[in-house]
Amino acid sequence: MKTTLQQQQKLNIAMTPELRQAIELLQYSTAELEHYIREQEIENPLIELKEKENRDLSTTESLRSYPARQSAEWPLEALVGNEEITRDSLYSSAKLIYSDKSTQKLLKFLIYNLDDNGYLDLSGQPVPFSKDQIEAGILLLQKAGPTGIGARDLKECLLLQLQNLHPEETAAKKLVEQYLDLLAERKWKEISLKMKISLEEIKKIHQLIRTLHPKPCTFLGAFTLEYVIPDIIVATMNGQLTFKLNDSHLPDIQMNSFYSPVHRPKDNASSYLQTQFQKVQWLLNSIEQRRNTLIKIVSVLINRQEKFFKNGSSHLNPLTLKDVAEEIDMHESTVSRAVSNKVVQTAFGSFELKQLFPSKLTNAEGEEVSQTSVKSLIQVFISHEDKDKPYSDQKIADYLALCKGIPISRRTISKYREELKIPAASRRKEI
Repeated sequence: MKTTLQQQQKLNIAMTPELRQAIELLQYSTAELEHYIREQEIENPLIELKEKENRDLSTTESLRSYPARQSAEWPLEALVGNEEITRDSLYSSAKLIYSDKSTQKLLKFLIYNLDDNGYLDLSGQPVPFSKDQIEAGILLLQKAGPTGIGARDLKECLLLQLQNLHPEETAAKKLVEQYLDLLAERKWKEISLKMKISLEEIKKIHQLIRTLHPKPCTFLGAFTLEYVIPDIIVATMNGQLTFKLNDSHLPDIQMNSFYSPVHRPKDNASSYLQTQFQKVQWLLNSIEQRRNTLIKIVSVLINRQEKFFKNGSSHLNPLTLKDVAEEIDMHESTVSRAVSNKVVQTAFGSFELKQLFPSKLTNAEGEEVSQTSVKSLIQVFISHEDKDKPYSDQKIADYLALCKGIPISRRTISKYREELKIPAASRRKEI
């Protein structure tokens, strides 16, 4: 075996600090970018930030209390409750009603063992009170908090509310106590036979029970609205869609002339300042690169998703990251990083930018249909169903295939229905 020395030429992609920073900044939202810039000011003595005059945050949109769903049908939601203040305020109310120290001690124990929905959970811990004391304490707690608070389960919660609010409704109490599982499954005829009452009476009882609160403590407490600052704002001007990046409030990055490395002797301090100077240049280049990439991507989205921006989420067209990447001559991973953690504000609310890339299906004519459009069709179809005989998932699949030319499996219908928070047919059945 002969040992030889050979030269080979290879091309390797090196992950330089500059490239790593550019990738990192590309994924940041505008708020995260501002935080990062301010961190760099602390770490780098050459950075001097100049705040913008009259910082315009008027574009910040207060989030409405829509159900939180990760889909393009709903704007983002961020209504956050303060659990600690809820329990504290409840205990303060109890102390005003009951001055006896032993009663206050009992109520404090109960209140601070309530779960987030107002249910009492004493499992897995020592209880310094007797069963009779706990039962008496729950009744006392009813006067300080909402009716139903302190219940151990849903059945007890509903019974407590019926007992306090509707003591004359004995049939409702019997239904909850003995046939709550049948009520959940909406087996009206079986309930009617077991209770020996008419369907009309069951309907009235059901309507009464629906007025009760299954989570008696969710509306209590000090709620605070959080706000989202959109990264992109899309508007219509003179009939044309326009957009802007919402980064005008970011501080300007300037160079601190006191630490200028120019004309300094070649020593350790000069070498350090030269390194920091390069980092400033990398930061400025990365921010500009992020901005240009976003502008290119949003320009394509404005063109490809024009109907969405003008008419709402039901008009989203099928679109992939690869489609956009090819149009702007970038790698698909770059587009993926750029759209992550970004929010776009439209006339219909604020949405995550990645929601503008819905999966696509193909109809019988070979045309592409977005997943969002199919979900919208499902919603409309279900909204017009006979609630006495709601459509099964198979029935919905047959309708889409025969009437809309969209072949889709029952399993996929079930998946979309769950994403839309629509219960199964058995749970939608009414009297």
